[in-house]
Amino acid sequence: MSRTGRRDFIRLVGGATAWPLAARAQQVGKLPTIGFLGTSTPSTMNLWVAAFVQRLHELGWVEGRNLAIEYRWAEGRGERFAEIAAEFVRLKVDVIVTYATPPVVAAKQATAVIPIVSAIMGDPVATGIVASLARPGGNVTGLSVLTPDLAGKRLELLREVVPGLRQLAFLANVNSPITALEMGEAQAAARALGLDVITLEVRRPEDIVPVFTTLKGRAQALYVSGDPLILTNRVRINTLALVARLPALYNERAYVEAGGLMSYGFSWPDMFRRTAEFVDKILRGAKPANIPVEQPTKFDLVINLTTAKALGIEVPPTLLARADEVIE
Repeated sequence: MSRTGRRDFIRLVGGATAWPLAARAQQVGKLPTIGFLGTSTPSTMNLWVAAFVQRLHELGWVEGRNLAIEYRWAEGRGERFAEIAAEFVRLKVDVIVTYATPPVVAAKQATAVIPIVSAIMGDPVATGIVASLARPGGNVTGLSVLTPDLAGKRLELLREVVPGLRQLAFLANVNSPITALEMGEAQAAARALGLDVITLEVRRPEDIVPVFTTLKGRAQALYVSGDPLILTNRVRINTLALVARLPALYNERAYVEAGGLMSYGFSWPDMFRRTAEFVDKILRGAKPANIPVEQPTKFDLVINLTTAKALGIEVPPTLLARADEVIE
């Protein structure tokens, strides 16, 4: 073969090699794409994301083969929700997945066309996200936790570990719409139980330390209303609660795993598995307007005995027996 022929052969082989790579890249670009708006951090949400991806796999969706997922993380900063939602609209993703009311509202404001599935919403009807649970209308569906209904149950649990409870501190991000509903329900339940309530309002991470300094022995226990801001700063909150000698009750296991005393709420991994089922339906042609909003079916009580000992609290054996998980 001549030198010129060899060069032509190399160019031909090189082109033949490069062509499938280019074609593959083009094919990947055409894969159905999920825009995953993570409200917190990857480390915080890793178990939930794993449950979501695993369920998608079981339903026949494999990332990189017949599905693409674009992950973005707001790290508990509410101002990032709208930015990420706008980016997903520019990327023309096929469905946006997130959790909590504020990012859902941000995504809904960014697009009325792209389907939005929320793993967790408070009361989507009361907050105007959907027309009804049975027929959402619009482009949003998912799971509603109706958090306010759980407030009374959580207070009853807190009274079991703090006998004679009379003064309760309520920590909440007041920028969250669903938190306002939960605060009202919790305060009503507290009044029915004869409890005095001190509300600790936060709007940003910098507010957390100052609100704890206002307590100064004015509370015997702490009720924490969870949201992305609170969840992202859970270690700081747990530390401050421990220093203040306040038994704290949360809505999710991640807080207890990070040193909180106790949590009672829906199973987050279960909610994200069910979210994958909504996504599966949408990717196969269903319209979110016609997919009923569902509610949690699995609730977990988690207790951290190490924290209880550090606080000098003896958890009643009857409560331990009812716990779904005890961390020691």
